[in-house]
Amino acid sequence: MNEEMTYCVEQLKKLCAIDSPTGKTNAAAEYLLKELTALGYQPIKTRKGGVCVCLGGEGHPLLAMAHVDTLGAIVASIKANGRLVLSPIGGLQPENCETETCVIYTRFDGTYTGTLQLNNASVHVNKDYSETRRTFQNMEVVIDERTKSEEETRKLGIEIGDFVCFSPRTVVTPSGYIKSRFLDDKLSAAIFLTYAKFLRDTHTTPKRKVYLHFTVYEEVGHGASASVPEDVEEVLSVDMGCVGDGLRCTEHEVSICAKDSGGPYDDSVVTALVKAARAHQIPYAVDIYPFYGSDVEATLHAGYDVRHGLIGAGVYASHGYERSHVDGAENTLKLLKAYTL
Repeated sequence: MNEEMTYCVEQLKKLCAIDSPTGKTNAAAEYLLKELTALGYQPIKTRKGGVCVCLGGEGHPLLAMAHVDTLGAIVASIKANGRLVLSPIGGLQPENCETETCVIYTRFDGTYTGTLQLNNASVHVNKDYSETRRTFQNMEVVIDERTKSEEETRKLGIEIGDFVCFSPRTVVTPSGYIKSRFLDDKLSAAIFLTYAKFLRDTHTTPKRKVYLHFTVYEEVGHGASASVPEDVEEVLSVDMGCVGDGLRCTEHEVSICAKDSGGPYDDSVVTALVKAARAHQIPYAVDIYPFYGSDVEATLHAGYDVRHGLIGAGVYASHGYERSHVDGAENTLKLLKAYTL
């Protein structure tokens, strides 16, 4: 990896290490404020908890958005055996979290660890283990403490409404593959920090005014519905690019989305992104995402009169243990530069 991408990957690791399910994102926001301030910018924290920053430039203002909120869960109930039933945050899938280590954040009594398991999870005991449908009602968090009752669990300080965060297990292989939970969308947030650092290090001013907005409610549908600067003409969501059957993008390209569940993206923006990729010989793929919604759609639903687009590094196994590649992140960064510089 070159120096720039080494920085990007290190920022990704740091961001992934900060638990930030939707609704509990303050630590991630404070980290971004610190990093952007250290780079010489003047970021602000919105009332909603996101982070906005202007990177300079004049004319035709663009707001680029990435989100740092992730999937997670909240304690829905405490069972008679002292274990926890979860309510998912966003599109968390129970089968993707089975046997995963998690951290329970109590309001006043610190944290505890546990594991999400199928009820009666021992294969040598449960003859229906393989046939049981994985749902949050059929699964439980086994807490790593001596507790066998609801009362004992409550004495630990664990209560309904406490956040439960799953281990990201971030790994970067020698071949450049990036494996982790929550690449959606912390990989894009790391790309944004790398872009901001590039501008600072090279004393480069964008050819148009550029804002960054790190949102914190994307996974529940209203991340970028507020805090859009008044002069913004165009919004660009930088989120994960879909990789799967029927799509052209792999983990090595930057994906340009033409349409998702919310309908088509602005044709002039999509065309301009494709032209920029071609002009700079950036590996890209244009795709339609069949089951997808983005921050920029929240902006449109909120009534903002803006053009809109969506790009992102190709990510496989979305909302599970995800995989991308340094190439995909680098090509996304290259397109962001080509489109704004």
